[in-house]
Amino acid sequence: MTTRRHTTTRGSRGFTLVELVVVMMIISILAGAIAVAVTNRVKMARRARAISDIKSLETALDLYEADNGKPPTTEQGLEALRVKPTTPPVPRNWNGPYLTKRVPLDPWGHEYVYRYPGQYNENEYDLICYGADGQPGGQDWDEDITNHD
Repeated sequence: MTTRRHTTTRGSRGFTLVELVVVMMIISILAGAIAVAVTNRVKMARRARAISDIKSLETALDLYEADNGKPPTTEQGLEALRVKPTTPPVPRNWNGPYLTKRVPLDPWGHEYVYRYPGQYNENEYDLICYGADGQPGGQDWDEDITNHD
């Protein structure tokens, strides 16, 4: 009986360890780039939602002001857009609710900051979203979003 030897040709040996490491590095780099792009898209979407919420709240506050002569005070807060305030100055021409749903939280789960009279102009109100950290200030993606932007 004769035994057969299995001979392999040079091209059919499989991948070397170096080739596998290079492929793994390329996959890792691509995964990292995709993760950064997705993270930036999420941050952009959250900022866009905060801007949209502030514009909606501005519309409701402007309607309140048109009916009552002034926006609600800081103490009355944004809840005055849903329920007629009982704290002075009690609005005489309250024609609400000016918001049909509850006052939204910002995209990071914090309450929007409302002030009247405003810090920037005492004849106007301030609406502020402090961003992801919920603290005043910030840079880049964590920069405050206000109705004065």
